[in-house]
Parts: sequence; C-alpha cells; structure tokens
Amino acid sequence: MLIFSKAVDRLADLMRRDRKITYRTFINARTAPYVTPLLDKIVADDEDGDTIRNSLIPWRRAQRPPIAIYRGDVSTCRIDGPWQVADDHWLPLGGLIVTSGVTAHLNPFEAQALHKRMQQAIEDVTLAWVREHDLYALRHVPEEIDRTVADPAAKAMIAAWAFRRREADAMPNASPDTTRNCCSSQSGDDLCALCRKGLGHA
Repeated sequence: MLIFSKAVDRLADLMRRDRKITYRTFINARTAPYVTPLLDKIVADDEDGDTIRNSLIPWRRAQRPPIAIYRGDVSTCRIDGPWQVADDHWLPLGGLIVTSGVTAHLNPFEAQALHKRMQQAIEDVTLAWVREHDLYALRHVPEEIDRTVADPAAKAMIAAWAFRRREADAMPNASPDTTRNCCSSQSGDDLCALCRKGLGHA
C-alpha cells in the first residue's frame, strides 16, 4: 500500500507547478512527538529552514550518526556514534579529525579523549567570556526568547553596524581614532562594549 501511495505521489508531483514534492513516511508513535516538530522546522521554506538545513550538511555527509561536531575555521573534529555501553562506561564508536594536511580516523578511546578535551575547552572559554564581560552581574533570564522582539532588534543592530562600516569605507581619510567608527573594521567578536550592544558612539 505504501509503494502504491508513493507512486501516486510521484505522479502528482510531476503535474505540480510549484516545484514541491510529496514525501510520506511512517514514524514510531513513541518518537513522533520529538521528530515531527523537528521535521516541520527542517522543511520550512524560510530563512530558519535554510539555516537548519545548512547546519545538517555535515551530519548528512557522515557515515555514522555524529554525537558531536566541533568546527573551527580550518579544522573539524567529529565524534561518531551511536554511543556504546561497556560496563558503566559510554564510548563513541570512533571519530574524525580533518585539518590542513591531515585526515585522521580515531578509535573509540581516542575519540572519547578528544570529546572530553573539546568539552573542557568549551567550558574554559565560556567561563572566561562570562568573567570578561561581567555576566555574573546580570540578572537571571529564561533561556527562551521572544523572537518577535529579539529578531528585529538583532537585525537592526547588524544593519547599523553594516551602515557604519560602509560609512567608514566612504571616508578613507577619516582619523582612525574617530570614536564613531571605532569598530568599523572589526569582526563581531572584536566589537567594543557599546557596539556589541548596538548603542553606537553618538
């Protein structure tokens, strides 16, 4: 019956003019509450959907399901699942390191050691960032955000930053000490405190 339904879907898809296709599958009732909302996000025809699909490209290329993927500008470290239980230990099946001039497959124990080291590095960098920016002084907020408010505010900050960069490029003889353009040539991570908050230097 499923084969017949798929054949009918393919025939109907050939007649569509909106370049969309029909995809059917059966999902286990136990996993459906987790899977279907994710599928809805993946196939969304908007910038959210594009972002999720792009983030899944490394997962699609991997032969094993990745437990974690750590990426830098040049290097990639992947920890491969599924998790394996050995007595009271959980171990990955292996891992992969790709960097300039190197492609290396890791055994379960090497992958586990790398996984722990990467997690510790993330922990160290996160806590350093918290200290550097005095985030302990801020009041606690929920993890959830109101995207109807937060997204337009973030896009306005980015637009203002881009405008200041274009303005600086149009004035090549301007003094580099001009506070209004102090961050015009910096990346997002290198902005000063005012620019990071979108306040500028009026």
